[in-house]
Amino acid sequence: MKKFLSLLSCLTFLSLSIQSISPAQATDLNLIGPGGRLHGADISRWQHPNDKAIDFQKMHDAGLSFVMIKASDTRDDADRLAVKYLKMDRTGAQEAGIYTGFYHYALLPDVTSPSAVARDARVQAQKVVWRIASLGGYNEKDLPIALDLENNCVRVSSTRVCKKYATRSAATLWAKTFLKTVKEKTGRTPFIYSSPHFLETALVRDKELSTYPLWIAQYAIDPAKEGAKPNVKAAGCFVHSWTTAQCAANWTVWQYTSCGIAPKYGVPGNRLDLNVFSGTPEKFQSLLTGTWLPDPADFMPQGETTTMTITSVFASTTNKNAVISVEVKRPDNSPVVTGSVKYYFNSTNQVVPKVVQTIARETSGSWKLSIAGIPAGTWIGNVGFKDASGTHAEIKQPLVLTIEQGPTPTPAPTKKPSTKPATDSCRNQIKN
Repeated sequence: MKKFLSLLSCLTFLSLSIQSISPAQATDLNLIGPGGRLHGADISRWQHPNDKAIDFQKMHDAGLSFVMIKASDTRDDADRLAVKYLKMDRTGAQEAGIYTGFYHYALLPDVTSPSAVARDARVQAQKVVWRIASLGGYNEKDLPIALDLENNCVRVSSTRVCKKYATRSAATLWAKTFLKTVKEKTGRTPFIYSSPHFLETALVRDKELSTYPLWIAQYAIDPAKEGAKPNVKAAGCFVHSWTTAQCAANWTVWQYTSCGIAPKYGVPGNRLDLNVFSGTPEKFQSLLTGTWLPDPADFMPQGETTTMTITSVFASTTNKNAVISVEVKRPDNSPVVTGSVKYYFNSTNQVVPKVVQTIARETSGSWKLSIAGIPAGTWIGNVGFKDASGTHAEIKQPLVLTIEQGPTPTPAPTKKPSTKPATDSCRNQIKN
């Protein structure tokens, strides 16, 4: 019996010892990346082709110390795909001893008033807060979230060509409001991710912006070469909020390639974004200070009551699209955070026409719905709001559309598709 107890005691001690040196607790921060820097990656659903999992232990063993994971997106369809892999990737990375950070891909609103711009930024920040709350908040292995702002197009044509860009002042106000909201809520200072060209041309130089760590994306520069740095161009450097007096960039993370050799790091597919950190392990660890544990109010609600207002309707003739503008709000009169709208034809109609519905997001909780192909007649139906995440309750509002017969459009000649020569987007990039 004594021998059994002694053996049991030894096994227990051994078990505890093994736990104490688990990969998650034995994370190393070695300066073994290009240029003697900490090496990292960033991932999204594109690193999960055919739902394949990432081998994070292989990623760790290949020398990567951190990975930035896409956590949320302005667009609801892309947001759902981000959620699909978020928890799995965070858990897998941390268990392998890799620090994790997150990012939100943002699209700017098609509004001009400063109050409307700021309101949209706060709504998108709310989505981020809910998403981090769903993970249980920040833990000791989490870097702060980053704002991925690289597109200032706010309106596109039917051929997906940009028709309108946000002004520099509007884009700057939006970015500052978003970053400030996230920081105030979570206590962690978020990053901002962008290219030096975007920072120079789409944002106003702003002292407040420069207080946020910069994650800069610039390729075709080898970080392993002596003196290599981002933010350079043919003549001098890009000038923006993070540009120093010495014509350099005060960057924290540098995404130096989108053409990393994915299998080398345990990632399915061919390509992987790779990054380096600018400072020492001590500087890196300073970004990990403080945890954020969400309160019950920080979690995403379920089936929250909504109200819908149809703000305008244009419906005339068969040769023109019917256009419906819709606003949907939460109980506190703020815009809904997720969801979209659609027109539903009632089954009481003699036939249900086949139409094409195009949704343009103007700002949070506000859409312009364009319907092409409605035949002449009076059509009974409903404008409906639906949120696939279940955050906000579904709602419908009756709307009758009366369409008169218009002139028959002259059929346009079918254009032969032009074939573009194949290009290698990785031709000038680093293939680590």
